[in-house]
Amino acid sequence: MAHHKSAKKRIRQDAKKRIHNRFYKKTTRSAIKKLRELEDKGDAEKFLPKVISMIDRLAKRSTWHNNKASNLKSKLTRHVAKL
Repeated sequence: MAHHKSAKKRIRQDAKKRIHNRFYKKTTRSAIKKLRELEDKGDAEKFLPKVISMIDRLAKRSTWHNNKASNLKSKLTRHVAKL
């Protein structure tokens, strides 16, 4: 248990940030799953930039590693191209 005022504040901030990160990570994972399940190439091509934007946002905020983001974007782009 934290004894200092600053440590208690840090715990509060971390909890808030954790919930925030969890929401955006889950939303992005759901969008990726939805993109992979799309059958129509036109729909997938429209949806791909939105998903890539979400991935970039997570990488920019260091929620996901830059390499993970790059790999995901590459795989999703290849997936949409194959449709």
